[in-house]
Amino acid sequence: MKKSYEMDMCNGPILSKVLVYAFPLMLSGILQLLFNAADVIVVGRFAGSQSLAAVGSTSALINLLVNVFIGLSVGVNVLVAQYYGAKKEDDVNETVHTAVTISLISGVLLIFIGLLLSRPLLELMGTPEDVIDKSTIYMQIYFAGMPVVMLYNFGSAVLRAVGDTKRPLYYLSIAGVVNVVLNIFFVTQFHMDVAGVALATVLSQVISAGLVVRSLMKSEGCLKLELKKLGVSIPKFKRIVQVGLPAGMQGAIFSISNVLIQSSVNSFGSIAMAGNTTAQNIEGFIYTAMNAIYQTNLSFTSQNYGGKKFSRINRITLTCVAVVTVVGLVLGLACYGAGEFLVGIYSSDPEVIQYGLNRLAIFGTTYFICGIMDTMVGAIRGLGYSVLPMCVSLTGACAFRIIWIYTIFQWSRSLTTLYLSYPASWIVTTAAHVVCFMIIRKKLPKEDMA
Repeated sequence: MKKSYEMDMCNGPILSKVLVYAFPLMLSGILQLLFNAADVIVVGRFAGSQSLAAVGSTSALINLLVNVFIGLSVGVNVLVAQYYGAKKEDDVNETVHTAVTISLISGVLLIFIGLLLSRPLLELMGTPEDVIDKSTIYMQIYFAGMPVVMLYNFGSAVLRAVGDTKRPLYYLSIAGVVNVVLNIFFVTQFHMDVAGVALATVLSQVISAGLVVRSLMKSEGCLKLELKKLGVSIPKFKRIVQVGLPAGMQGAIFSISNVLIQSSVNSFGSIAMAGNTTAQNIEGFIYTAMNAIYQTNLSFTSQNYGGKKFSRINRITLTCVAVVTVVGLVLGLACYGAGEFLVGIYSSDPEVIQYGLNRLAIFGTTYFICGIMDTMVGAIRGLGYSVLPMCVSLTGACAFRIIWIYTIFQWSRSLTTLYLSYPASWIVTTAAHVVCFMIIRKKLPKEDMA
């Protein structure tokens, strides 16, 4: 008998189940974003524009260093969902213990990577002298908490694979409140500046990770986590890597293009950096809502592929594309329309606000294309193909943006020209992913085999 928080994605209506699955996932992602948004708002209001720029300038670099490992959690999601759809409970349980072990090892490795490479990489990005010391402090404290960040991400991937998107939402709600309270307390009472917001974020993530682990340990059946069973199953690890490593490499190399773009933004000075940071944070809420549909498509496609319910795969993808288009357009246009108010929450500096509005004018109106692009990637990965979407994305988006920076941006050095590289790359890459999905789908049976 299924637990109330699990979901049978292989039978029944698709749209209603997609919405029930995706909505808590959207809220969870938004709460995770609030960790960083709370950091940015508190330092922007109580510590000044330099501290605001310091926190914001680290995001692309943090993603670059973390994305390879986060990508492995995508492999966990796909593998658990496929085994769950095929009703292979022993394989599910073995994958759970392998995933938790990998998360802890990854977290420890990231501590050393973050501590050793933070400042050299920030210098390589051309981070201004008036910002770099604070940026380094923020990153080093943030990376000290990487084991719990990894543990939460891998544990949540297991829960999502069986349809449980509600409990991660509850846990992040608790952690989010703690984060905001500690942010304000550390900055306003102890005057800890960026160190205070980084520490608050880490402590809140300890709570969310602890609650996820507790839920797995108290689970019954194939999801039950037992400390004595922790270890790495080589066959399961290989399958996780086959799907997850290309996803992680894609994220990391994507981040290289974003780091180059951040470096280009840095060349316009700390005020432009601060304005860019505020807009990025606002856009992050749009992206996170759309990313929930990507994860929904990934899980639904994986379960149905594992359960040999091939007749549902096209309908799942079309449903998710329709939903992500509506979500992206509604949220993007809303953020663009309310841009001045939203940017003003982060900073009262008129120059910072104007720089933020300039970016929102482009991203808010076109971000839904990025959502469609990612949703198609979810469908392809759910069918077990991970290298193909990585190659397509790196060519169509990452390489495209790098070429743009060294050609078009050099001919017309403005932030508008820089920002236009994003929607242009999304259009090219989305078209390529659609073609790839159609080719892969033709290789699979049209009718169910279960």
